[in-house]
Amino acid sequence: MTEENANLHDRIDPELAEALAAVPKPNGRIFDLGNLEGTRELIRQMAAQGEPAAAANTAVLVKEHEASRPGDAPVPLRVFRPTNVRAALPAMLWFHGGGQVLGFAAQEDAYLKRIAGEVGCMVISVDYRLAPEARAPAAAQDGFAAWRWLCREAKALGADPERLAIAGASGGGGIAAATALMIRDKGAPMPLFQSLNYPMIDDRNETPSAREISGLGVWDRENNLAAWKLILGDAVGSTDVSPYAAPARAAAVDGLPPTCIIVGELDVFRDEDVSYATRLLQSGIATELHVFPGAYHAWDLFAPDAGLTAAFFQTWFGYLQRAFRQ
Repeated sequence: MTEENANLHDRIDPELAEALAAVPKPNGRIFDLGNLEGTRELIRQMAAQGEPAAAANTAVLVKEHEASRPGDAPVPLRVFRPTNVRAALPAMLWFHGGGQVLGFAAQEDAYLKRIAGEVGCMVISVDYRLAPEARAPAAAQDGFAAWRWLCREAKALGADPERLAIAGASGGGGIAAATALMIRDKGAPMPLFQSLNYPMIDDRNETPSAREISGLGVWDRENNLAAWKLILGDAVGSTDVSPYAAPARAAAVDGLPPTCIIVGELDVFRDEDVSYATRLLQSGIATELHVFPGAYHAWDLFAPDAGLTAAFFQTWFGYLQRAFRQ
């Protein structure tokens, strides 16, 4: 470990550091994108281990649906609804994490059941296409198809069509942001708000945090460079990148919905997220930005019992509940 990396590790919140040390790291990192299929299989195995806990939560019902996509296969969706509420509920279209190259909608069943139950909303998780098999902006196109489906089917689902939002985490946060831009540009009904947890939105990797956060073992500069190469191919870092692939590339952010962005101090995405929040604020968009000290990328998943994770959920769920009441 270099002196610079040792300094980064010293800055991690102690509870988060302990949790990170306990996570298996093939080849020194949690996500080995040099072995993409092996890492995808590892995530499938981890998701399978969590299935009993997800199934035990019978307070939230899960149903499968599909959103049609012109000229292509439909987009699979998982719809989560609390069983103890008969009234029309607010609903949130959700994009799972995985750097846009890993993961699948069902991996987060327990997590999304918790959101639906504690926030009191429906959650519609999008099983979007991954890179490199489907390069950007394929995922945002799937997101737009899912959004149009939600707007059209809201009443039939038992959702309140006036309280529909969009959200995601990590790579999925980037897809949520890209989908919001596409919704704006295509003139579709605007979400009530967008909620972006440590979103992946800039392929250029030129910010101070994109250079600083290296060698942590969790998602860092090395993972990010590899993932964007898979997402964009030779276009990565060039002038020929669509904002529907990398939302930080958007020429303007006016007309977007109210936004909440949450990120950790030691996240490779920190500065691109802070910059995006600043642009939104300067464009007159009601925006909340929360930067958690000592937190690395996706700490809420790796350290679920930590104090900073409790603070994260209090902050995030509080925002969702307030925003849905607007």
